[in-house]
Amino acid sequence: MNSSRSAPPRIVIASRESRLAMWQAVHVQTRLSELHAQSRVEILSMTTRGDQIVDRPLSQIGGKGLFIKELEVAMQDGRADLAVHSLKDVPMEMPEGFSLTAITARENPRDAFVSNTYDGLDALPAGAVVGTSSLRRESILRARYPQLRIEALRGNLDTRLRKLDEGQYDAIILAAAGLIRLGLTERIRTLLTPEQSLPAPGQGALGIEVLAARADAAAWIAPLNDPETAHCVRAERAFSRALGGSCQLPLGGYAVFEGGELWLRGFVATPDGRQVVSGELRGAPDDDEAIGRRLAQQLREQGADAILACLAAG
Repeated sequence: MNSSRSAPPRIVIASRESRLAMWQAVHVQTRLSELHAQSRVEILSMTTRGDQIVDRPLSQIGGKGLFIKELEVAMQDGRADLAVHSLKDVPMEMPEGFSLTAITARENPRDAFVSNTYDGLDALPAGAVVGTSSLRRESILRARYPQLRIEALRGNLDTRLRKLDEGQYDAIILAAAGLIRLGLTERIRTLLTPEQSLPAPGQGALGIEVLAARADAAAWIAPLNDPETAHCVRAERAFSRALGGSCQLPLGGYAVFEGGELWLRGFVATPDGRQVVSGELRGAPDDDEAIGRRLAQQLREQGADAILACLAAG
């Protein structure tokens, strides 16, 4: 069957304008062009509010939704058919009327240690400045390396690397996937294991969003969905959602397939890293979201509620 028959003459992808976001959009554009050879697949690029505000931590300016709102408006207005996101930037609660219809095969989900001077976290001297944009990473670093100075790091990937190169930081922690996708693998001094730094829900995966009412668009992109990645990410996002996951919550959630089962690990912490509650759960892949909810409940029973209450009061 020629899948092009069901696709229109023109398909428009909404994307942020950053170099990494455009790589992601072009990646999906190429895949869709291969699937629907008779369609002209275009990219509508735009700057989002999250891209414009770079002088404050994301947790203080409204969270992850700032990176996708303008793309959703473009879909509502009919200027775009779909949007491509780094899934760790997508809020756990999707806005009404929108759907994450396809999740592509995952790139390396681990965190990367990037430095021009030091080989790893253990090599950093006391007082060394480490930059990160993530409360999750900050809590891990403060818990395990209290002698380091942790400072906020905003901006797109190129901006963050430039700040490191200018000497504003001794090291920075980034998602490995973005560096790999932009051909910057040589900047990675070491990859942090999940035991050292449990990834964020959805890290390394791309999500394709459409209007929930657009069954036609959902059908065009359905072949791009990677079932194994989708099961893992659904478990991770359900875990985070059940704990009220947002940029204001230091939380990690990471699932893999092992022995035919889905293995989900998760933690929640205070930003200073002094209180951490973690756990893991295994189950059938088809029970992905239920596994996420059950692990969240398990952590609540172990004391996560106290951490959540502290952060809410905070």
